Amino acid sequence: MSPGLLLPPLALALALALALAPAVVSQPQDLFPEESHNLNWNKFSGFWYILAIATDARGFLPGRSKRKLGACVVKVHRMGQLKVVLAFSRSQGCQTHTVILKKDKKKAVFRNTLRGVKDFRVLSTDYGYGVVYVHVGRAGRNFQNVLLFSRDKTSIFSNLKEFVDAAQALELLDKVAVLPKDASCADTIRP
Repeated sequence: MSPGLLLPPLALALALALALAPAVVSQPQDLFPEESHNLNWNKFSGFWYILAIATDARGFLPGRSKRKLGACVVKVHRMGQLKVVLAFSRSQGCQTHTVILKKDKKKAVFRNTLRGVKDFRVLSTDYGYGVVYVHVGRAGRNFQNVLLFSRDKTSIFSNLKEFVDAAQALELLDKVAVLPKDASCADTIRP
C-alpha cells in the first residue's frame, strides 16, 4: 500500500475514536499514575516513529502539506538517566533535538529543566506502541504534548484510542494531528 493510501484509514480511525470518546473528561492527575515501577526502560529503549501528536504549542507543526512522521530514539544513558533524540518536520525542515533527562527522585518522571523539559513520562505501552506525555517550557511559556509512538509506521485502533483519551484528558483533543506516513524526517535519526 502506498504511503498516501495509509493516511485515510488512520484518519478514519481517529475520527471513530473521537466519536466514541467518552463525554466525561478525566482529570490529568487521574491519567498519570503515581509511579510506574513496572516500566522496563531497557525494553522501551530504541527507535520509535511518532504517528500522532496533540500539542498546545502554536505553530509547532508546519502546514499539512509539509508534515512528516516524527521519530524518537530513547536510550538508557546511565542509572536514572535517559538520552532522548527527537526529530520533527517543522516549517524550516526536519529538526532534531537531543536531551539527557534525569529521573526525578520524588515523582515517576524524567526531566531536564535547564533544557526546558519539565516532565517526560510514558502513560501506556506494550513496548510495540507507547503514549508519551511531554511537558516543556521556559520563560513562563509552557506546552503540553501527547505523542503516539509506534515501532512501525502503522497503529491499531486501541493504541489510537488511548492516545485520544490522553489528549482529551489534557484538553488537547482539538489540537490532535495525525502525521502522514512520509518517514524521510524520521529516518534521519534511525539507527
